Amino acid sequence: MTVKNICCIGAGYVGGPTAAVIAYKCPDIKVTICDINQKRIDAWMSDKLPIYEPGLEEVVFACRGKNLFFSTDVDKHIEEADLIFVSVNTPTKKQGLGAGMAADLAYVEAATRRIANVAKSSKIVVEKSTVPCRTAQSMRTILDANSTDNVKFDILSNPEFLAEGTAIPDLLKPDRVLIGSLQTESGKAAQQALVDVYSHWIPRENIITTNLWSSELSKLAANALLAQRISSINALSAVCEATGADVDEVAYAVGRDTRIGSKFLKASVGFGGSCFQKDILNLVYLSYSLNLPEVAEYWNQVYLMNEYQKKRFVKKIISTLFNTITHKKIAVLGFAFKKDTGDTRESAAITLIKDFMQENAHVAIYDPKVEHEQIYMDLAEPGVVDNRKQVQEKITICKDAYEAAKDADALIIVTEWDEFKSLDYERIYKDMQKPAFLFDGRLILDAPKLREIGFKVHVIGKNALEGRA
Repeated sequence: MTVKNICCIGAGYVGGPTAAVIAYKCPDIKVTICDINQKRIDAWMSDKLPIYEPGLEEVVFACRGKNLFFSTDVDKHIEEADLIFVSVNTPTKKQGLGAGMAADLAYVEAATRRIANVAKSSKIVVEKSTVPCRTAQSMRTILDANSTDNVKFDILSNPEFLAEGTAIPDLLKPDRVLIGSLQTESGKAAQQALVDVYSHWIPRENIITTNLWSSELSKLAANALLAQRISSINALSAVCEATGADVDEVAYAVGRDTRIGSKFLKASVGFGGSCFQKDILNLVYLSYSLNLPEVAEYWNQVYLMNEYQKKRFVKKIISTLFNTITHKKIAVLGFAFKKDTGDTRESAAITLIKDFMQENAHVAIYDPKVEHEQIYMDLAEPGVVDNRKQVQEKITICKDAYEAAKDADALIIVTEWDEFKSLDYERIYKDMQKPAFLFDGRLILDAPKLREIGFKVHVIGKNALEGRA
């Protein structure tokens, strides 16, 4: 099999960058990114892309209109494609069986059925969305039911391992590319066809081939283990604050052990993003479904520790501000779940700000990349007009950090944007209410220097009484 035409269904955070990089590195392959959302497709065709990722504009603009195209005519491009990436949203279910844990696979099923109904020639269908283990089985059942002598479907699992903010470097120079297939002659041939696509720029030794189920589970396992490390260091941060230990020093000492390593041992207010929480909860639900309650409870504790860290941070802020923040102004710097992305999914800022609003505080928010409308959407109940009005009454979205901090009782760092490290904190201190409290939820600021200015500084994982950074 030789792939000459690729269709990617889903123009989101995974499908867009992944397909764009494939087009960039494979000029001999036509790549079309399809989505039923006309507004999103128009944005991909404009000068302002719908996703912010360092390096993404350069990649898209270099091949857009040459071998990279964007379209809402999904059926046309399904029919033309040799290989189809299914890269649609798989949110956590909000109701029904498995609500709050299981992934909602409605979009995956809809895309699969559309492929089955439209295709008039054989296709390789690639499961790109993050999905529970054995989702490929249900996709295969749908596709097989629509196979004929003239139309055959091969299904592959090719999970993404992208970190938002570094998605383009992750795609250009990945640690590994994982491709799972059924271990049949046809499945292995389809697997090799996708290997050949990635081999345009990725060394063969970095492309791992497995069976379907190992590939699916490896994605959940990787995110669960990374989240586990964050929850572990965050649990230790509470111990550090209580004992006078310094969480950065503890993480550094532990990370020098080559068996452990230093990555993902940075304490913070909590992890967010589209994958960690969703994948952990998927793993919890899978474990319960397999009648493995002890395994489920083990992974659920990683999730619970993340929630605890956010609530602990809120309690620290309220208790420090004399046990009330009613009618006080709280300045929140950062709304994205991490720096170098505009993504707000499961951002710690959402939990914190909702808690502040519950306490009747007024919250001033600044983030350099998140759109104002996205902030309102994340903080309001969907479709509830009165709730939207209440949110708008309790928050102010500011043009910069200085506007947010003016007359504030407390300043809180929630996202580790680099620009927050170099702000004029003497100016900020002068404009704040006194005492001026500063809470560093990302361990990015020079606490001793800020204390010299006059701030009352509290840093996660560090004992404020020690006066240490």
